[in-house]
Amino acid sequence: MVNIPCSVKKPRVGIMIGDPSGIGPEVVIKSIFEERIKKCCQPILIGSVEVVQAVLDMLGKHAQLHVLTTPEQFNQINWDNEGIFVFDTGELALKDVTLGKDNAVCGKATGIWLDQADQLARMGLLDATVMAPISGVAMEEAGVLDRVVQPIPGQSYLLLVSGPLRVAHLTDHVPLREVSGLISRPLVEKTLEILQQTFEVWGVKQPRIAVAGFNPHAKGQEESEEIIPAVLASQQKGLNVSGPISPDTVFRHCIDGYYDLVLAMYHDQGHIAVKTAAFSGNYAVIIGPPYPHTSVAHGTAYDIVGKGIADHSMMLNAILAAASLAAGEGFPQLN
Repeated sequence: MVNIPCSVKKPRVGIMIGDPSGIGPEVVIKSIFEERIKKCCQPILIGSVEVVQAVLDMLGKHAQLHVLTTPEQFNQINWDNEGIFVFDTGELALKDVTLGKDNAVCGKATGIWLDQADQLARMGLLDATVMAPISGVAMEEAGVLDRVVQPIPGQSYLLLVSGPLRVAHLTDHVPLREVSGLISRPLVEKTLEILQQTFEVWGVKQPRIAVAGFNPHAKGQEESEEIIPAVLASQQKGLNVSGPISPDTVFRHCIDGYYDLVLAMYHDQGHIAVKTAAFSGNYAVIIGPPYPHTSVAHGTAYDIVGKGIADHSMMLNAILAAASLAAGEGFPQLN
């Protein structure tokens, strides 16, 4: 990760264009035409040049496309050239795209592009990556759904952001009846330590972390035997941690600015709070990879693909956040 302010060096942000059958390429193109993107990062699209050109034509926009086909070319980019840089290794032809329908060919290409984004970032050629909307169905049909970075307790975590509300999840796609057995002092301690370290690398010094309770009013066996001992141990290590706090109030406290993030115990506990607070403009960050990796909180929207009406605010914010976090400047102030 390159922790250099944008004013000194603009981070290179790799943007995987998403499943071409959906609105991903549209919201990506709309976003990179925003002046704020040009000011804070050097965007490189990862996907199909033919798809990018087709979306430009659909939107009535014009830009010169500069095609990169090998990683070696990344260090030869002349950023004074106007236009859009696209990394395309020929994984998908426009004729194979079926707008508004799941397609295994597009799913396979999406998986390859995600792999390429990760590899380029780990090679130091990208400072952050962004994932546009994908189709889990198409990727599963192609046998590449495992290419998507999934939250794994103790290793990687989903962080949802809605304005001042930032929510990390101790567990994610886990049946509710199994969550209780996963809540343990070691896991909560390790998670808090990872959140602390990650936020500091991103530029948020001594983050104020609130831990949500699992039970109503944060009173139960999980709190007394696992969560409270973990919070106390973390405080003794110097972390600025509070909790467990009743889950019916802790998210409101974060919105009001008392905390920098909340650690939720399970998927819906955090997701409902974030999506109730707001929806348009939200974005997600995966904590775990050695670089910022952001995404959007919406899907492929097959019903409106090709109409040019897709809202790109989530994609724009995901790109701006990736750039700001890669530069070590913390979370950006977004509209």
